[in-house]
Amino acid sequence: MGCFTSSKPQNFEIGNKTFLLDGKPFLIKAAEMHYTRIPAEYWEHRIRMCKSLGMNTICLYVFWNIHEQRPGEFDFEGQNDIAAFCRLAQKHGMYIMLRPGPYVCAEWEMGGLPWWLLKKKDIRLRTNNAYFLERTKLFMNEIGKQLADMQVSRGGNIIMVQVENEYGGYAVDKEYITNIRDLVKEAGFTDVPLFQCDWSSTFQLNGLNDLLWTINFGTGANIDAQFKALREARPETPLMCSEFWSGWFDHWGRKHETRDAETMVSGIRDMLDRNISFSLYMTHGGTTFGHWGGANCPPYSAMCSSYDYDAPISEAGWATPKYYKLRELLMQYADSGQVIPDVPQANPLIEISAIRFEETAPLFKNLPKAQKTETVKPMEDFEQGWGTILYRTTLPEVKEGTVLLIDEVHDWAQVYIDGQLLGYLDRRRGESSLMLPQLEAGTQLDILVEAMGRVNFDYAIHDRKGITEKVELLTENSRKELKGWQVYSFPTDAAFASRKDFQKGDRTEGPAYYRASFELEETGDVFLDMKTWGKGMVWVNGKAIGRFWKIGPQQTLYMPGCWLKKGKNEIVVLDLLGPDSAVIVGLKQPILDMLRLEEPLTHRNEGEVLNLNGEVPVTVGEMGVPNGWQEVKFNRPVSGRYFCLEALDAQDGKDNASIAELYLLGSDGRTLSRQNWQVVYADSESTDWGNFTADKVYDLQESTYWSTAYGVAYPHSLVIDLKEECTISGFRYLPRAEENAPGAIKTYKIYIKDKPFIK
Repeated sequence: MGCFTSSKPQNFEIGNKTFLLDGKPFLIKAAEMHYTRIPAEYWEHRIRMCKSLGMNTICLYVFWNIHEQRPGEFDFEGQNDIAAFCRLAQKHGMYIMLRPGPYVCAEWEMGGLPWWLLKKKDIRLRTNNAYFLERTKLFMNEIGKQLADMQVSRGGNIIMVQVENEYGGYAVDKEYITNIRDLVKEAGFTDVPLFQCDWSSTFQLNGLNDLLWTINFGTGANIDAQFKALREARPETPLMCSEFWSGWFDHWGRKHETRDAETMVSGIRDMLDRNISFSLYMTHGGTTFGHWGGANCPPYSAMCSSYDYDAPISEAGWATPKYYKLRELLMQYADSGQVIPDVPQANPLIEISAIRFEETAPLFKNLPKAQKTETVKPMEDFEQGWGTILYRTTLPEVKEGTVLLIDEVHDWAQVYIDGQLLGYLDRRRGESSLMLPQLEAGTQLDILVEAMGRVNFDYAIHDRKGITEKVELLTENSRKELKGWQVYSFPTDAAFASRKDFQKGDRTEGPAYYRASFELEETGDVFLDMKTWGKGMVWVNGKAIGRFWKIGPQQTLYMPGCWLKKGKNEIVVLDLLGPDSAVIVGLKQPILDMLRLEEPLTHRNEGEVLNLNGEVPVTVGEMGVPNGWQEVKFNRPVSGRYFCLEALDAQDGKDNASIAELYLLGSDGRTLSRQNWQVVYADSESTDWGNFTADKVYDLQESTYWSTAYGVAYPHSLVIDLKEECTISGFRYLPRAEENAPGAIKTYKIYIKDKPFIK
């Protein structure tokens, strides 16, 4: 179709096995990118990059929480001007697939939902909870005011609008989806098709008859298998992969993620040959600036600031080798009359010589006004959305051997006794307690907690920050809740960071703000090298650039040249750990794959071998030929806390074993919660060429998986601590999604015990 967007009204509709634009077949080739992750000054450049790739549409999430950071205060100006972004896309002949949520996931803080919803203790997000629907309606109406008149029927470029997002991975509630659909319509989105996206295993759970159904899956997936159930359910529907994952996102403390370019291109070719529309998630990932990064759970794992995603267009907007491979393909499948322009030049790059910090403001000497509370409360109760929070009280007399228990730390804490650091607590590891020395009554206890990003997936999005429950002293014979707290809030806005009593000096003990200025003769994009720093955030010229953490894998922060100035520039750093050297240089290349491991990524100590001699299996069986989810029921329910799967051989006869997702079934046949699961043993895990550790079996992501290292022979064993005794009646198992399901298990044994397995 050669007719691209103009101000002339057009008609976009669903035809027989195809989309129709003004009555003619139209294949959607969409590039996903997010206005929030790109400086507004660079929006047009990135749109042109997508057009030059051969795309005809941009797929776009709307992030509720960046537009309504306080209840009733909506912001659609400047960086948040989503209508301006859509108009730029139209200027360059690109259509828009709009995804307004209210929930979007996107590895974004709380999946795009506003933090202040959590101030209501009884809130149930993404349900028919009256308050949630009330606030969703207000938000959706504001989006309608901004964008409803940009539907193609009204001379704009919006061709489709999504209802909710991957809801089958959250719940089964068609009434809720119906309510969200109605709110989208009431906001004015009545002229174009509305659609739902989900996985091939979940799309029918909440599917509404009047909505288009689309499927999400990643590179390497078996295309025909992914659409098999949809073809059977709706033989006449146009097919679309609404998220074809080009790469993956990075977590702090885990290896940098990449995905093979040839595999991605092959999958897109397969879809084009089958007349299947697609949206490439991500075509350009960009940067999660400031505090907006989300987290996965279980297990809790926060996202890096870089959202490079190994996408065809890099974080800084460069055309990568993956870009050119895909462009070569899409030029062969260009629409009739479509002109694919030359690739735009990348923005200029600069280097910055060493910026030396000579002013410091220790955090504990720059406390804001205290708020008082008898019992510990989460951050939200103090009207704080993001950042760091300090809880302070005095202790009674403490005897040696007393345990300080913090329930729960969200997400990373430092504990001080009379100003001296006692230790760290890291939610990623499930840490919640420290042993106290003998202390006199009146000793000051400080607990400094950094919020690392609210969970953006599953029920764990109800993720309050700070200390969420209580703090107790535990002895062998007693437990005492600590009360009488003073609380100090340290938000993430640049004005707060700069309003400190800075003193001369390049180093100070403990958490502190650091400030410096630097002169530039020319501006350009640059990567701030944070390798010598500990853990914290950076602001430049009043812009929140992002988080850093020495554990990696990300060691640089992308600094857009459009936010720099000729002449004097100011930089402020909050470092909660303290730097080895208070110096930053600016590089022309990012460092995204430098991991400094604090502990092994794998779940097996050196020399450790699981001994199952003498153990009696609950069941012995053989999986069917791999074809999506498989369910196994035991002859009788069994109770225990520790679950062991022993895989004896593979369907393909090779050494490798892999599992994408694993659920246990309770006595009622329903899946048990996996929120607190912990892998305590895996005989083999591949980490050389990706993140294929055993905890991937319960990370809620069907496209990630546990894989044993190649060349390690069967049998393969996996032991999970369920953290509580459960009655188990069976399990559900999902092999890898790729064709022939590599590593699919054939013969297996299952063991369940109330005590740990002997190693």
